[in-house]
Amino acid sequence: MPDLSSFPITRRWPPANPDLLQLYAFPTPNGVKVSIMLEETGLPYEAHKVTLADADVKSPEFLSLSPNNKIPAILDPHGPDGQPLGLFESGAILIYLAEKTGQLIGSTASERAEILQWLMWQMGGVGPMFGQLGFFHKFAGSEIEDPRPRDRYIAEAKRLLGVLETRLEGRDWVCGAYSIADIAIAPWLNALDFYDAHAVLGWQSYPRVATYLDRFLARPAVQTGLVTPPRD
Repeated sequence: MPDLSSFPITRRWPPANPDLLQLYAFPTPNGVKVSIMLEETGLPYEAHKVTLADADVKSPEFLSLSPNNKIPAILDPHGPDGQPLGLFESGAILIYLAEKTGQLIGSTASERAEILQWLMWQMGGVGPMFGQLGFFHKFAGSEIEDPRPRDRYIAEAKRLLGVLETRLEGRDWVCGAYSIADIAIAPWLNALDFYDAHAVLGWQSYPRVATYLDRFLARPAVQTGLVTPPRD
């Protein structure tokens, strides 16, 4: 049985089975990427709820694994060098799990490069821009009278949706076959409903994107991953 006692995070969120991969997350668009990936690959894991409250994400135990104080993070007791490995950042975790399992990252170097390209598109564009849209459209930022921040993120979200709409012509998935690119992108599309942003973005103008999201949400692994760990 692996010894995880040297990782401080295990003192606050003790593993029931230290032999399993440990997931520390909350069901946000970034958090569910990893739970969905774990469900899709069938890799056994144990999920720990780490709320977005400072008491959790800024605790010394969580910071010891995720110094950027953001979920998700993982602790793999069976790392690539035969030693436990901790990782933070959802994109890095997706790549790690894809390489660990040999799944959802293509079968050739060219396919892998294409998938990583679209993964980075999500990490650098969709996630940050959609997150800011949510802040300025629905949450505290909506109280700011200056319309320019809100308008900026609405415009950028529309642009990104347009890029994806074009990319999906003749494709069920972003890179042809289902991959970590889809697992990264689709949860952020799903968040737009939570942000009450469909009307302001003209969601009906992106029929391929809407169908793509429906296709993603119909996957059994996605349905489980979206509620893992549970909010309550």
